[in-house]
Amino acid sequence: MTAGLVISAPASGVGKTTLTLALARAWRNRGLNVQCFKSGPDYIDPAFHAAATGRASVNIDSWAMDRGTVAHLVSRGVDADIVLAEGSMGLFDGVAARGVSGTGATADIAEMLGWPVVLVIDPSGQAQTAAAIAAGLRDYRKGVHLAGVVLNRVASPRHEALVRRALNDAGIGVFGALPRHAEISLPKRHLGLVQAEEQAEIGKLIDEAARFVAEHVDLEAVLRSAANWTPEPAANGPNVTPPGQRIALARDAAFSFVYPHMLEAWRAAGAEIVPFSPLADEVPDASADVCWLPGGYPELHAGRIAANARFRSGLQVFAETRPVHGECGGYMVLGAALTDADGISHEMAGLLGLETSFARRRMHLGYRLAELAAPMPGHRIGARLRGHEFHYSTILTQPDTPLAVVHDATGAVIAETGSRRGQATGTFFHLIAEDR
Repeated sequence: MTAGLVISAPASGVGKTTLTLALARAWRNRGLNVQCFKSGPDYIDPAFHAAATGRASVNIDSWAMDRGTVAHLVSRGVDADIVLAEGSMGLFDGVAARGVSGTGATADIAEMLGWPVVLVIDPSGQAQTAAAIAAGLRDYRKGVHLAGVVLNRVASPRHEALVRRALNDAGIGVFGALPRHAEISLPKRHLGLVQAEEQAEIGKLIDEAARFVAEHVDLEAVLRSAANWTPEPAANGPNVTPPGQRIALARDAAFSFVYPHMLEAWRAAGAEIVPFSPLADEVPDASADVCWLPGGYPELHAGRIAANARFRSGLQVFAETRPVHGECGGYMVLGAALTDADGISHEMAGLLGLETSFARRRMHLGYRLAELAAPMPGHRIGARLRGHEFHYSTILTQPDTPLAVVHDATGAVIAETGSRRGQATGTFFHLIAEDR
């Protein structure tokens, strides 16, 4: 029998990812099969989950996915002993307007799947108030069950005792309390955690987190709090169409933001994926019928991309006869120029007229619903695509034919329409699914 839990918190930055990785590795070290998922559109955390468990993790999202899709994706955990869904932001944080099956809040997933929530609480600068916060979260929404609390970054045994007593008085169990421990801090950059594949010592870091958490948290009590769970039968898979039969996919440190469920859906539909590295000055496979440049960190590698003439000319030749699509960072590289953080402009592939600047930073963040005004690989005119946008670059010019009418989650039209010129298309949002 498989058991399910959700790891959440009152806010971002409290330690959800660290606890999820530590629990997953600690249980794996004890011989359990552990499956992780990420609630919400974060495309970095699933790679950390895979490093901790040895099993691929995918995103599940109530704003962009219907219940059948969520059920289909989590069904991969049917052979696991314990399934962990790591939340995003605070437990009830989502958008104002409901999407396909919810607002994108972690609580939607907890209620939908019937999995209890383990709250990570950071009581820094407070004591008994932490219990009031936990009690408020417990009682806020019927259908969301609180299993208990793990305290993180407690200042001292006295501090821990004060918080524990208040939680006990509120009828909330405490699974453990973690003192501050700098050795398990995950490094960050402007779009979140430094990617797992960029950290050579990630395995050692997760092992240390598992050792530390096992020392301070009652792992058996956490495991007993999980709900028995059986996947729903005959669930729908993601509504995703491959952009081609043989897909040349840019894949390296500059092009790494692609949702795992997208690649799986492409392969499940019979498509072949042929990775190549623009940073290594490689070109799309000549036998491919489409090229896809995902997002990532091209702003950190703009000089190198500009200097890789073989990649840029090879992409231009490819686009003369076959479609090329870029998402976010990939879209920026398809453009004419990218200005880095130092204000230096670098020539990009020039398949589109887009010019962007990372020197003029402004955060763009949120769900996106796009209705295509022109076709893009895998999707027809009029298709309604759901995705997520997160970047700090500013558009200097976006002169080409708009690809779509794009709305944010409130229904407001936004300026990041995407572009189309010839065989090249691009969007600032990362595609999650097409409306059925």
